[in-house]
Amino acid sequence: MSNPSVSIIIPVYNADKTMAACLQAVLQQDYSNVLEVIVVDDGSTDRTPQIAKSFQTVKYFFQENAGPAAARNKGIRESGGELTAFTDADCLPRPNWISQLVKNFAEAKIAVVAGSYGIVNVESSLAVSIHREISFRHHRLLPKFPKSFGSYNFCARRNILVDLGGFDAGYRYASGEDNDLSYKILKAGYKIYFEPEAIVDHHYPEQVWRYLKSQFRHGFWRAKMYKDHPGMAQGDDYTFWKDMVEVPLSIISVMFLIGFWGHFIWLTFAGYAAFCMLFFIEFFYAFRVTEDISFVPFWSSVTTLRAYARTFGFLCGLVEFFLPKASKKIK
Repeated sequence: MSNPSVSIIIPVYNADKTMAACLQAVLQQDYSNVLEVIVVDDGSTDRTPQIAKSFQTVKYFFQENAGPAAARNKGIRESGGELTAFTDADCLPRPNWISQLVKNFAEAKIAVVAGSYGIVNVESSLAVSIHREISFRHHRLLPKFPKSFGSYNFCARRNILVDLGGFDAGYRYASGEDNDLSYKILKAGYKIYFEPEAIVDHHYPEQVWRYLKSQFRHGFWRAKMYKDHPGMAQGDDYTFWKDMVEVPLSIISVMFLIGFWGHFIWLTFAGYAAFCMLFFIEFFYAFRVTEDISFVPFWSSVTTLRAYARTFGFLCGLVEFFLPKASKKIK
């Protein structure tokens, strides 16, 4: 594939604080054959429409709020490029982003080329900690041909996305829809390629409670993903054994409260032991991930809370997607 045309698609919802900088970065790509830049507004109520429309070369489309998966599908339908590249409104693609992605499509079986993250808000301890963990996973865990990609930074052959039906719009929030599409691509016999030099700098969360809320959502939608793709419940290249043991340890550790209330000493001991084990795992993991020992106590505490948020979200997701009658009663 020599110098293919590329459509850049950005789903957006209430992103007036980051939209302009994102579009400026996208429009400064060094790749010569960017056919179009498409913004799909998923029902924003802030100044996002005015900002997007102020860029005259950008194609702007509005839809009633239906989630980022549906917004990306709208972008695919409206695009005309041989390849479709995706990023998010809180990301700043580097100038060689597209060229780094496109260079890896020589093999016909490669349907997707995925990139990695940089960081914008380096002044935030939480943002820096999150970025260091993602960098650790990307550069130490991901092989050249991973099992999944993130929707914030990837490029795909448009015809394959169309053939596979694009993203599953049943994922109403930004969580799980990219894994779902990854697995459909692999099942169709195609490959995903990881290019660590294709980088978009990202605005990471700066408030712990917002970060934990997003992690609850990840856990919730992971239940649907495992229902749709049960073979992937054993994990992919991004997740590893630590992520698997967090769920049972979180559940058992909460049981110490039940043991206390019910005066079951053995249950109290088991729950306390599970909590200690969970925190020890998170502390050791933070030690491996961080480049600054001063971050370890903070990040291990955050990842311990994250384990509970993900687990609670996952349990709610199990009720929602595996026990629909029970979920209706709860609602």
